[in-house]
Amino acid sequence: MSSLVLIVEDEPDLVRTLEYNLRRGGYQTRAALDGRTALAQARKQPCPDAVLLDLMLPDMSGRDVCQQLKGDARTRDIPIIMVTAKGEEIDRVVGFEMGADDYVVKPFSVRELMLRVRAVLRRAQEGQTAEASDELVFGRLRVAEAAHRCWVDDEELALTALEFKLLTTLLTRRGRVQSRDRLLIDVWGIHADVTTRTVDTHVKRLRQKLGLAGHYVETLRGVGYRFRDRPAEDEP
Repeated sequence: MSSLVLIVEDEPDLVRTLEYNLRRGGYQTRAALDGRTALAQARKQPCPDAVLLDLMLPDMSGRDVCQQLKGDARTRDIPIIMVTAKGEEIDRVVGFEMGADDYVVKPFSVRELMLRVRAVLRRAQEGQTAEASDELVFGRLRVAEAAHRCWVDDEELALTALEFKLLTTLLTRRGRVQSRDRLLIDVWGIHADVTTRTVDTHVKRLRQKLGLAGHYVETLRGVGYRFRDRPAEDEP
C-alpha cells in the first residue's frame, strides 16, 4: 500500500501542486489548510505516514502543531518535514528542537522535496521493520534496535526516528570518527546539498536527551563526531 502524506498548507495553489507531484510519485495525499484541521487529519485513521507542515498557518503556529503531534502517543512517530519561508538558522534550530525530522525553505525545488519525503519515509520504515537483534548496552545506555527504544539508567527516552537513527549509527561505529558529510548520507539518506549545521543541531539535541550519557558522543573540531570506544570505568 502506498504511503499517505498529509499536506498542511494555507495556500490552495501550493497544495494542488504538492498533491499533483506526490501522487505522481506514487503517494496518497490528505490536505489541511489550517492547524486545527491538520491535528484532526493527523489523528484520523489511517494516520499519515509523513506530514509536510507549513509554519505560517491562519489559526495557529505550525510549531504548535508540531509540538502537539510529537506530544501525542498516537502521532509522535509520524515524520514531520517543516516547509516554510523562514530560512534563518535560528528558525531551523527551533524547528528541530520542536521535533521536526527535516526542514525545507521556500521557494524549494519540488524534486528536492520529493527526495526529502522519500528519505524520511525510508527512515521511518527502517525503524518499524528492523529485524530482531540483541540489545546494545554501553555504560548507562541500553538500545533495542528492533523495538526502536532506548534507555539511560533504565529511564526510557523519547527519541524521534531521526535521532534514533543518528544514535544507532554512532553507537554501532563507536571509536570511529564520522564526518558530518558521512552522517548526512548515512543518517539523512540523501546526497542533496544540505548544510552540515543540520548534523550539529541534531547531535546537540541528542546529547541533551541522553542526559548523563550525552558525553559518550564526542566532538572532533573540524572533523566530525565520534562515539566513545568505552564508557568510564566508574560508570554502572
